[in-house]
Amino acid sequence: MSARFGQLLAEPHGHALRVLSATSNLHAQTLADAVARLAACLQTAGLTRVASRLDNGPDWLILDLALRLIDAVHVPLPTFFSDGQVLHALTSSGAQCVVTDAAAAAPPGTSGPLPALQQDALRCWRVAAIIERPVLPDATACITYTSGTTGRPKGVCLSADSLLTVAASLVDASAAIAPRRHLCLMPLSTLLENVAGLYATLLSGAQVALPSLAQIGYTGASGLDVPALLRCLHQYQPESVILVPQLLLALVSAAEHGVALPASLRYIAVGGGHIGPSLLARAAALELPVFEGYGLTECGSVVCLNRPGAVRAGSVGQPLAHAQVRIVDGELQVGGVQALGYLGEDAPPPGPVRTGDLGHVDPDGFVHITGRRKHVFITAFGRNVSPEWVESELLQHPLLAQAVVWGEAQADNVAVLWPRRPDSDDAALAKALSEVNAGLPDYARLARFVRADAPFNAREGLLTANGRPRRDAILARYQSAVDRSYRLPATVVSQGISP
Repeated sequence: MSARFGQLLAEPHGHALRVLSATSNLHAQTLADAVARLAACLQTAGLTRVASRLDNGPDWLILDLALRLIDAVHVPLPTFFSDGQVLHALTSSGAQCVVTDAAAAAPPGTSGPLPALQQDALRCWRVAAIIERPVLPDATACITYTSGTTGRPKGVCLSADSLLTVAASLVDASAAIAPRRHLCLMPLSTLLENVAGLYATLLSGAQVALPSLAQIGYTGASGLDVPALLRCLHQYQPESVILVPQLLLALVSAAEHGVALPASLRYIAVGGGHIGPSLLARAAALELPVFEGYGLTECGSVVCLNRPGAVRAGSVGQPLAHAQVRIVDGELQVGGVQALGYLGEDAPPPGPVRTGDLGHVDPDGFVHITGRRKHVFITAFGRNVSPEWVESELLQHPLLAQAVVWGEAQADNVAVLWPRRPDSDDAALAKALSEVNAGLPDYARLARFVRADAPFNAREGLLTANGRPRRDAILARYQSAVDRSYRLPATVVSQGISP
């Protein structure tokens, strides 16, 4: 283990409580002992490349730290991955085994359990023989999978020092508040929660609460039980949480309906997708301590963050201490911490990471994101439209749960929609779009829509791990319906799209 990772377990008082969960609470020395025992088992078994498919909880953390202790590679797999995606990840990473919860079925691509590593709560499965184990970049400590354009997730190799550098920057950025208890609400296989939730919290000496995904309120691949989420918040009384926009919207909507949120909350970091200005305004009206940020896997997670004493509405904050941001031809490029490369691809070229995100940096150093270069479409009238902006406005409407917008080379724009209430009829959806259109310039308005046949979810490859829409996959699913809508008169009453 690197000296820096050793700091995650360093605690001057061995009886200090570090980890809370529904099944067990771990003090500093208990956590360190559990990590050491598992590390010894892994090392004795000769395991240097280990995948996991675990629910949120102390076991996830103990396994991760045990692998760090012996300088092995961790390949955390999201629990929503399909069997095909799991098999692809195991093959492309060259993992020797998969660690699961004891009650889980054998993962695809495995050939039986490894008895030497069976524990009360865990089971370790041997991966079927791989003819040629892929060569990893030197210093690889973690392989995290991000959505690919073909539905096959791409493995990104990251070093331990990179992850700790980002975590240390986050500790510095939150020093004015110094939260003493963080509640992990996102899957731990998500790099954002892994680095900003686990590592930064442990590095600061604070407590981390690790309820299961079911206790948090996740149902299936994309559902959320909001009352369960609220119960979880009140049970653990966190001072800090990390939210994707969908979770923030759920909390804001609940608070607007009179539901009390824990008074303990002092730091709500939000990232993982575009956040509409109206949602941030609603959170501010409720006096919620929301701090928007920005990051990407290829840069080790968080790059920019609004922070106490340095907040600018409409921005994703200033760069963290480890990151250098510049704008080249309208695109954000980031220097500092960088991934070692993608699995199966050549090493990345030297120089900053080209993010593909469009934006600008204001005179005070706050970074503003305006869209994705590859997502911007040009209407038949030559207008450039960033779909993320239109979608963020749509999702502020109380009737609309999910929306993806297109209009490339068309005279008007179309949205694929999923309502919050499945029994909402098409007339209600058309009325909702008309209401949203009233606040949009004419070239960005929606003239027609396609009703999705089910919520977009990650299991079917329609959402990323952070809940962002996979546009190519969604368009492919609904291409015929979109094409058919353009052969019919407009279904949404609006002032139309003008050049």
